[in-house]
Amino acid sequence: MNNNKLAPTVIGVIPARYASKRLPGKLLLELRGKPIIEHVYEGAKKARLLSDVIVATDDERVSAAVTGFGGSVVMTPLTIQSGSDRVAYAAKNLQADVIVNIQGDEPLIKPEMIDETVQALLDDDLVVVSTPVRKISSREELSDSNVVKVVIDENEFALYFSRSIIPFLRSEPNQDIWHKRHHYYKHIGLYVYRKQFLLTFTQWDSSPLEQAEQLEQLRILEHGHRIRCVVTEYDSFAVDTPEDLERLKTIMTKH
Repeated sequence: MNNNKLAPTVIGVIPARYASKRLPGKLLLELRGKPIIEHVYEGAKKARLLSDVIVATDDERVSAAVTGFGGSVVMTPLTIQSGSDRVAYAAKNLQADVIVNIQGDEPLIKPEMIDETVQALLDDDLVVVSTPVRKISSREELSDSNVVKVVIDENEFALYFSRSIIPFLRSEPNQDIWHKRHHYYKHIGLYVYRKQFLLTFTQWDSSPLEQAEQLEQLRILEHGHRIRCVVTEYDSFAVDTPEDLERLKTIMTKH
């Protein structure tokens, strides 16, 4: 009997909303002569498991920039607010089995991290969504509410995501050394979905824990589904403020 089956088609979608509360038009800001969105696109295109990469945007300026460097674009309504909803809107008409949500404001995205997170779905048919996590190695990162923490079980499925420090080390009063006493993990905002699960998940109403933490992945956990976490050595860096942009310029100059 032939047990061979066709490999799933995997497409990366980069949600690229022009409006940003803290840094409007940030995706078009230049780094080393290229807009941020181009750096993200180029990084994603290097992932060996992606059949294609598409930018989903609500703005003609972003669309023009992407087509200008030879990228593929799907226009989405201005009324869409979240990245997941924008990705789902674009995914509806894509011939794909797996959809990868790649953040448009992370120009240092590593193709290797994309591939290892996709591989988690390819290796297990029961996994419907996967996401990368990285070990936290500093007190500053652990205490930063902008760094989302995740607790995982022994099979590397997420138990909970929070902006707070989790777990709380009751036996160690000195929080400055908590990261040395326990394995804490940072969540990196890349998601790999089976297409049908993405389309289903984005139709659910926002959940209470999601609203409390402002983390939409909690909606998945509250509905009783599991998120496979892939522990990675790679990191990523989002540009949310002018200070972030300057820091990123320094990082890119050094490397």
